[in-house]
Amino acid sequence: MNKSLRPELSETPLKGVRSNIVQSIRAFRVQDLQDAASALGHHFLYANLAQAQSKQDVLDLLAQQFMLPAHFGKNFDALYDCMTDPVHKSGPQPGFVVVLEQIPAHAKFDKEAREQLLDIFRDTADYWGDRKIPFRCFYSFL
Repeated sequence: MNKSLRPELSETPLKGVRSNIVQSIRAFRVQDLQDAASALGHHFLYANLAQAQSKQDVLDLLAQQFMLPAHFGKNFDALYDCMTDPVHKSGPQPGFVVVLEQIPAHAKFDKEAREQLLDIFRDTADYWGDRKIPFRCFYSFL
């Protein structure tokens, strides 16, 4: 492809965002992130977790909205496995933009559970970073 036709990172909302990071969505709009992922040829994964009441609900919604394989074990270790190894083995990956919107913040999904969830995505960002593949995850709390 002619380099002049390739979208450059500087033309996207991701300008200035490290390539392997998990951060609050703050000033970013979901549509802008999706458009940036598309322009860069990256995978875009989106999950709205507003309806989740528990860890199991969060995992069920992620499985459904990320279209994880049927054998997904619906625990945090299995989530990490699904976000890394099988994807890596499926061939070269261009990069990822992930949005976790409205992560629940209540007694059944407390601060510890939220941090565990975000740690899975931090570990996933590290995994892809080790392979020089951009993985950016943006999140918001309900």
